[in-house]
Amino acid sequence: MTFMNPLHTCRGLILAAFAVLAACATPTPYQPDLPGQRVSGGFSEERLADNRYRVTFTGNCFTSRERVEGYLLYRSAELTLQKQYDWFVIADRLVERDARTFEEYNYSPYWGSAYGYWRPYWDYYDPRIGWRRWHPGLREPFWADRVTLRTVEQFTAHAEIVMHRGAVPGNEERAFVARQVIADLESTIERPAERGTC
Repeated sequence: MTFMNPLHTCRGLILAAFAVLAACATPTPYQPDLPGQRVSGGFSEERLADNRYRVTFTGNCFTSRERVEGYLLYRSAELTLQKQYDWFVIADRLVERDARTFEEYNYSPYWGSAYGYWRPYWDYYDPRIGWRRWHPGLREPFWADRVTLRTVEQFTAHAEIVMHRGAVPGNEERAFVARQVIADLESTIERPAERGTC
């Protein structure tokens, strides 16, 4: 009878879980924004009038502002063609930025950072205030004197578009021809089917 070492099995499962999570930590693809998707975010629209829509694209924390705005423009052009119009004007637009900052303490004792997974803490007695606990996250100048600040950003772009049929008037500088926008941006669009299981 062969016995499997439970430590190796557990380690293998943990590594597999990290591999799956790392594969799913990707920017939002061009997709509708529906609950329960493997990758959060996507596009949505709201009809305001026959030829007027509010279009939104929400990215996750791995999606750049440029991608969010490009996908918003692409969705506006796609919606214009779906509604059988030829061109559109952006009447109003807004990009929201949600930013959170995290502190990461650089634990580096005098013997090196080879034990980085080990985060020590000590209980000690101070005659002035009694028992205290020290650990690297307390910002005391004892090994944890370096802090890295990491900011995570998430962008949501909104545009109110007005759609039109026919040729673009010569004096309309803010007009986007829907077919031209799609042709120009198609190579930058990443769809969920191209991303494998995530």
